[in-house]
Amino acid sequence: MKWTLALWFSTFVLCLLGATSQAAPTEQPLTCERIPELTRTYLHKHIRFHYVNDDLRQRLVDTYVKRIDGSRSLYRSGEVDGLRQQLRGVMQDVRQGDCTSLMAVYADQVNRYEAMEEMVRMILNDPGYELDTEAILIIDPDKRAWPKDAAGQKELVTKLVHFQMSNYLSSDMEIKEAKEKLIHRYELNTKRARDRTEEDIYAAYLDAFASALDPHSNYLSSDVLEDFQISMQLSLEGIGVALSSREGYSVVEKVIPGGAADKLDVLRPNDKIIAVAQEEGEPVDIIDMELRDVVRLIRGERGTTVHLTVLRQDETSERFRVSIVRDKINLEEQAAKLRFENMEVDGQTMKLAILELPSFYGGRSPGERQSSDDVARLLKEAKEAKADGLLLDLSRNGGGLLETSVDIAGYFLEGGGVVAVKDTFSKVQVLRDRNEEIAWDGPLVVLTSRVSASASEIVAGALKDYNRAVVVGDDHTFGKGTVQSMVPLPEGLGALKVTTALFFRPGGKSTQHDGVGADVVLPSVFATDDFGEAHQTYSLPGQAIQPFIEKTPKGPTLVSSPAELAWQPVTDDLLIELARRSQGRISESEEFAEVRERLAKVEERNGVVHLAELMKEQDEESEQEKKETQAETTKTETDPESTAKEEEKPTPQQLEALLILADLVILTT
Repeated sequence: MKWTLALWFSTFVLCLLGATSQAAPTEQPLTCERIPELTRTYLHKHIRFHYVNDDLRQRLVDTYVKRIDGSRSLYRSGEVDGLRQQLRGVMQDVRQGDCTSLMAVYADQVNRYEAMEEMVRMILNDPGYELDTEAILIIDPDKRAWPKDAAGQKELVTKLVHFQMSNYLSSDMEIKEAKEKLIHRYELNTKRARDRTEEDIYAAYLDAFASALDPHSNYLSSDVLEDFQISMQLSLEGIGVALSSREGYSVVEKVIPGGAADKLDVLRPNDKIIAVAQEEGEPVDIIDMELRDVVRLIRGERGTTVHLTVLRQDETSERFRVSIVRDKINLEEQAAKLRFENMEVDGQTMKLAILELPSFYGGRSPGERQSSDDVARLLKEAKEAKADGLLLDLSRNGGGLLETSVDIAGYFLEGGGVVAVKDTFSKVQVLRDRNEEIAWDGPLVVLTSRVSASASEIVAGALKDYNRAVVVGDDHTFGKGTVQSMVPLPEGLGALKVTTALFFRPGGKSTQHDGVGADVVLPSVFATDDFGEAHQTYSLPGQAIQPFIEKTPKGPTLVSSPAELAWQPVTDDLLIELARRSQGRISESEEFAEVRERLAKVEERNGVVHLAELMKEQDEESEQEKKETQAETTKTETDPESTAKEEEKPTPQQLEALLILADLVILTT
């Protein structure tokens, strides 16, 4: 059985890779009577929840409230309290196969959308309306309270209108047209609410129930399942970005290596896409739009262009437009790569190898390309080239096939358990390195980040627990230590995605929440609370099992002595010295100082957007983009070779990781 452990697989994301095929006809509609049976299936298979208790009831209520009013603008605080009480009765009714009260909640929601549409119409049709550039808005609804009364609700909606109007006006649209478009957008919101079918409402309830279990369990309706299946086929055409839906925003979860967006190197995780335009068409505002509808707007044929308006909250709030020509995913760009860097440290020149592995890829059939085969070949090249040390770069690796990660970890170990999987029934299975031969026995550094997840955490965790490598990067990796299974349903009903297992490092710790901690921490723009499993709503807590380390140079489970190992073990004293040397370099680095400043400003802003600053950033960004484009064009025309070399230039994190590797070589040889 093949296990797939990828960050972009484990969350409800849609990978924008190609056009959908014609959907199969629905044979069995989702009915209210089916919901109790399907919720029991979730509970039977889930790793933690096996029955409905008070905790799960409260989670479902909170999840449903967030689904109904993600922007916290439809309801006032007192009304939300009433809604929570009402939903407890809804849950009881639905468990009995009666959805009358559930439908009443949605009927009330339609009325609220109509009232919201009328409020926006009044704000914008006021002859005295003008954009308030001094308006301040907390973008993340979780960080703002529901309004207390009618005045507070109007104040919040007005701020939202100013923000939305600024999106239109930033694209040089006249204010009259911007008003018309924004009113039309609220009309569409009302229409979508009115047009929801009973099946849509039942599907939303099931998905809310699944999401209350943990952030990676979902209900996939037949339409969503089709999109999900397309996202797994990386040979299709599109922009190569995985999206999720958060509080009404379509958020970038992952930029797929080798895709059109990756080649531009503009988008990054946590960017919010707020508008989409086709070729020469007008931008379509997608805030609060259903994710599957957003996906269908962005997908398209190879060679066509899609324009995305992106909101990024960094040390400042930034809104920019990026144009992406849809293309095929370049599978070669996703493949493992090897290159060499000559480093001089303490008067000693050494040849260091960098092996970049963007994912643990591999086909299901024997003839398909496997990352384990590619890595084995590249390690052989590094050895034949007499590299003094190896940097294994997993900093962009969101996961992949579990068995492949076990094989790759085994290239650096002498047999032994690599990862354990604990299922719903608490049965633990240890997956072992099946080949005791070592492909690389020299000094080894593993570069990680908070983007590194799932299968990449298995490799980093195993090499750390066996004292085989120095782990360098963000304070910890993403921290996803769960496994999801797809439960197919009869045609037309879609599928259930449910968390069914946890995995554990050889030392017995789960990677869930904590991830794999770095031995030497490097400043990074990803080191914020936006990145990491621990900050996902209802993420499962970590666990521990008995350690299953079979060979280690220290500790109570010692089986063989250091002299019998084919590689030099990493000791605590060695790590302390490596961290000391690295910290000395980092403290003098201007690039790392800038990263720390950016992180401090992000924390200080705490998700607050100042419209004046946003519009100023827009103007500055446009001007800077023109200058950079002109400079890059001139440079490419005059010196194309230097441009190619610059593209291969190590990032600050890679460069410091190489210097740490050089120190490791000096201290252990």
